[in-house]
Amino acid sequence: MEWSIQEIARTAGTTSRTLRHYGALGLLRPSRVAANGYRYYDEHALLRLQRILLLRELGLGLPAIADVLDGAGPADAADALGTHLELLVREQRRIGRQIASVETTLRKLREGVPLMAEEVLDGFDHTRYEEEVTRRWGKAAYERGDRWWRALSEEQRAGFQHRQRGIARDFAAAHAAGEAPDGARAQAITRRQYEWISAGWQGQGPSAEAFAGLGQMYVDDPRFGAHYDGHGEGTAVFVRDAMRVYAERNLE
Repeated sequence: MEWSIQEIARTAGTTSRTLRHYGALGLLRPSRVAANGYRYYDEHALLRLQRILLLRELGLGLPAIADVLDGAGPADAADALGTHLELLVREQRRIGRQIASVETTLRKLREGVPLMAEEVLDGFDHTRYEEEVTRRWGKAAYERGDRWWRALSEEQRAGFQHRQRGIARDFAAAHAAGEAPDGARAQAITRRQYEWISAGWQGQGPSAEAFAGLGQMYVDDPRFGAHYDGHGEGTAVFVRDAMRVYAERNLE
């Protein structure tokens, strides 16, 4: 069997642009390219994409993933799938705890029964991101962000996330309108992006290198790419370019 690039992107929750980027890097070449230029992927490519996404979830950068895949054989693929399965089972259990927590809370609210913190908050531990954040930006960065997040109320947390969704939508609208990443409209949105990111850095704000690096991560990491490109394909690249310009013009 084989699938078109659009089918693979839709099923994987990523974008055609990301898959083409993987192809340009030699990470995921199409099994064939039709005469009209359409790309198609077979089962071998599908398995390779699964491994790429797994390694991205484990925090590896694209160059490191290339090294892993280039030296991997069938046994390595089986080991990787075993690790992937273990991670999925853990996530399944966590989500199951969240479902049970919400069901218990809903039942007690309806019955007028007092709530217990252990039941209400079971399965909602944000510290599961500690290892990844520490690996990317250092322990001090995680501890600052952790203290800041814990200090927020639920209403403040929801407002913070809502603010980012609005920024992402505005980036997508500017991109769809043909605005340039270095133009006034895009840079005004990027200033909001910088202020939003700076909140989690407890007012210190990222350096020019860090801010531009975050923008690159939005393209390299499928999770972030899907967030931005979900508002319109190509938005992640637009955001990256706008953040790079902002960093060069305004940050040290």
